[in-house]
Amino acid sequence: MAKQASARSGSSSVLLSSLLITLLLAASLSEAKKPKSPSAFVKKTISSHSIVIFSKSYCPYCRRAKVVFKELNQVPFIVELDERDDGGKIQDALSQIVGRRTVPQVFINGKHLGGSDDTVEAYESGELQKLLGIVTAEETKEDL
Repeated sequence: MAKQASARSGSSSVLLSSLLITLLLAASLSEAKKPKSPSAFVKKTISSHSIVIFSKSYCPYCRRAKVVFKELNQVPFIVELDERDDGGKIQDALSQIVGRRTVPQVFINGKHLGGSDDTVEAYESGELQKLLGIVTAEETKEDL
């Protein structure tokens, strides 16, 4: 009976060790996937999503840009800088990348569109719809 208890104890130790190793490996892999710098985060985010808005949750200009995409039934990937511990660093990195520190900063298919005024202007001119590959009612009528 003592041998059975010892065997169970040994297999429990092996199981716990295996579990611990698996958890440590998973944690290290998830850390490896995270960009190491704010600049790397910005670049990876822009390249990973078709529509990205770097925003602040309380900003009226950011809200205006978000409404444009809602009107187009598009769901942007939004980074709320004021809700992140590294938001200031990300904003600094954006400034280095696009030459502006203001929000929102909008990216379409990896390219910088601009801020709120640029987004609204592109929407009103139809350029935003073209960038997104959205067929407008006017284009449909022209095809008929």
